[in-house]
Amino acid sequence: MEENLRLTLAVVLLAFFVGYLYDRKEPEEVFPTPGQRSELPSHLPPPGPCTCPEGSSILKTSIPENQYEELLQRRAKEFQKYKARTSSVLSRLLFALPNSPLQYPIQGYTVRPLTATLIPGLGLYAGERNSYKVSLNVSKGILTTEAPAEGVTVKGAGEKELILESSSLVSLNDLLSKVSYSSTAYHVNAGDLATFQFEDHKAVFPIAIRQPHLPVLYDMGTDISSQVTITTKTFLRYDKLNVLLKSIRRFYRNVPVIIADDSLEPEKISGENIQHYIMPPAQGWFAGRNLAVSQVTTKYFVWVDDDFLFTKDTKLEKLVEVMEAIPELDVVGGSVQGNQYQFVLEYEEGEEMDGGCLNRRNSTRFHPLPGYPQCSLTSGVVNFFMARTDSALKVGFDPKLLRVAHSEFFMDGLGSLLVASCPDVVIGHQTEPNKDPRYTRFRTPEGNDITYKLQLHFFKNHLKCVRYG
Repeated sequence: MEENLRLTLAVVLLAFFVGYLYDRKEPEEVFPTPGQRSELPSHLPPPGPCTCPEGSSILKTSIPENQYEELLQRRAKEFQKYKARTSSVLSRLLFALPNSPLQYPIQGYTVRPLTATLIPGLGLYAGERNSYKVSLNVSKGILTTEAPAEGVTVKGAGEKELILESSSLVSLNDLLSKVSYSSTAYHVNAGDLATFQFEDHKAVFPIAIRQPHLPVLYDMGTDISSQVTITTKTFLRYDKLNVLLKSIRRFYRNVPVIIADDSLEPEKISGENIQHYIMPPAQGWFAGRNLAVSQVTTKYFVWVDDDFLFTKDTKLEKLVEVMEAIPELDVVGGSVQGNQYQFVLEYEEGEEMDGGCLNRRNSTRFHPLPGYPQCSLTSGVVNFFMARTDSALKVGFDPKLLRVAHSEFFMDGLGSLLVASCPDVVIGHQTEPNKDPRYTRFRTPEGNDITYKLQLHFFKNHLKCVRYG
């Protein structure tokens, strides 16, 4: 009785399973048709007018009225050239459409200019069909593949559009794995967009075209003197400069020192590991910085004013430690007698004709530097800082700024320089008044100097307004 019951149950289960297999259908491919998809933008909308923070200087008011229109046209023309140099087809918005049967690279596909390079990951994953046909299109290069196997047709090899067709999905995918892209014009940093299509399914993926950089490495050696150069600029303050040099040698006997000097009547500065460069008189603050930094041969340089004073708390090794531990950093500032003078730059691009809005928020930071809680990430730091030499040279110091300038280096480096502030590395400051009466006349900015700086921000930095908070 029990055996008959088991046999009956087995038969029922078998019948159910067979019926399930017979009635079951392969799932159909469900892909949205183009008509079912919403229109997708190709670019983000252009920025609207930016908002000038309260207390901003409106820069166009610094331009003489009879020069404004002509200057505005020149600025607009120059801005278009800037965008041509810095924008790329790779900035276009790309979307992965739902349930696509196409496989393709979405990031990281980089080719050298004029060099055929396999496109990794191309594939088609579709249900059964009598024939499979895909196409690839590019605009700045050509597409090639190996000789097709039997049963696969290829059209457009060596051209901008490549069409592959086969009755075998396996054969088609094998050929797709051998497709290469090559740019047709030399450029050191460009891009292309490849369109990959099967039936109504279309995907677009980026191709970065880049000439590889030669590495530029610095031999750090084993001693601080092979790692860091101290740089400064002096003008009519030899008494303070000599005090600075004595304080440096008290703590760092062999660290190289570079002095840029645009004094009206230069005096001789001598000493071991000191380079003294005489400039034409009164060339200015940033011109001297450019000269001094251009002669640095070490991986890092430290910038100091000529009236600073090294103390037992001026530990350059600490700044080197931070820079070496976090290679992405470009600048690390210390403090001058406890004054960090760190600031954050807030920038809105604004409309193309008006320009952007810049707000310098003093005594602010982004967040603590990972691994170094005493330090913080920010946009700019005090005049006492250590910088990666090659990073600073790429940004440079605008020699048009003759007298009062500091934030402008970090403004020009915004988006390029990663900056941190470490206030536990402290330098002193000489407080005695300057002995040369001519110094004040040159040092204190006149109204014309301030107006010129605003005009420079209007044209060079394409700004509508700036606020120094």
